[in-house]
Amino acid sequence: MAFSSRERNLLLLLAVVMAVFFGRFVFSAVSEWGDQREALIENLQLAIAREERLIDDEADLEQARAEVEDKAIDMEFEIFSGATIPLIEAAIQQDLSRYARESGLTVNSTRLAERLETEGWLLVSQEMSFRTTDANRTVAFLNQLGNSLPRLRVTDFSISRSRTQYSGSITVVGFARPAAAAAPF
Repeated sequence: MAFSSRERNLLLLLAVVMAVFFGRFVFSAVSEWGDQREALIENLQLAIAREERLIDDEADLEQARAEVEDKAIDMEFEIFSGATIPLIEAAIQQDLSRYARESGLTVNSTRLAERLETEGWLLVSQEMSFRTTDANRTVAFLNQLGNSLPRLRVTDFSISRSRTQYSGSITVVGFARPAAAAAPF
C-alpha cells in the first residue's frame, strides 16, 4: 500500500505529536520520580542528623540524670524523717534548741510548731525566743543553722539590745516526708 505524500506528512505529523506527548509524559514521570527521590534522600539525611544528635546528646542526658539522682540523694539528707508528724515536729524543735545551746544562747521559750502538709510533704514552722550577752553567739547560732543537716531554714529573725543583753526571736522551717507518705525518688 502506497501512501501519498499528504498521507505520509499526516502520518509523520501524527508520529511527531505522539512522540511529543510520549516524551512529555516520560519527562514528567522521570521528573516526579526525581523529586520523590530527592525528598526521600532529604528525609533520610534529616533522620541521620537527628540520630547523630541523639547519640551526641545521650552522654549529656546521662550526666544530667546522674546529677538529678545525686541531688535527690543530697535532698534526702536535708529533710527530716519520722514515723509520725509529732515526732518530726519534736525533732525540729530539739535540733533548734540544741543549736541554740551549743552557740551559748539561752532559750526563753518555744511555741508550738505549725505545720502545713501537702502532696506527701510536710513543712514544719518552729518559733523560738532567746537571749544572750554576746552578739557573736547569735552569729554562731545562725552559722550552725546554715550548716544544719537535716536543713533548718530561717524564715524570720529579729534581735534587740538592752543594756546588758540581746533578746531575739527566730522562726525556722524544716521539711519532711512523713513515713506514711514517703516514697523513693
